[in-house]
Amino acid sequence: MSRVTVNRKAHFNAAHRLFRKEWSDDKNLEVFGKCSNPNYHGHNYELTVSLTGEIDGETGFVFDLGVLRKIINTEIEEYLDHKNLNVEVPEFKDLNPTAENISVVIYNKLRVRIPEKLDLKVILYETPRNFVSYCGE
Repeated sequence: MSRVTVNRKAHFNAAHRLFRKEWSDDKNLEVFGKCSNPNYHGHNYELTVSLTGEIDGETGFVFDLGVLRKIINTEIEEYLDHKNLNVEVPEFKDLNPTAENISVVIYNKLRVRIPEKLDLKVILYETPRNFVSYCGE
């Protein structure tokens, strides 16, 4: 049977600050630059969620994209949109909200809702030129 990848794009806006509590403001500025602004800063995040698997012989789907849309909306967009990640999202209480860490959090939230038989990949764009991908490895 053919393995195909289906993709769904999503979007959310969020603020964050990259810093380590145990470092001085000068050290945070040196390592994280303007992203360590104590007053936070925001991004218009773009997200692509990819599922790879065999095409179902009855439906012709790898996974129903309408169902995927609802999962992404509930688990990611409603959860992260217009939030201060450092302050309002429990996963980032002690985890620096870098694009890398955000992608892992998103993956983990989606993985529990996606059948294990499907490969899951998350691509998170922090800016049009800066993006990360994570597939659980």
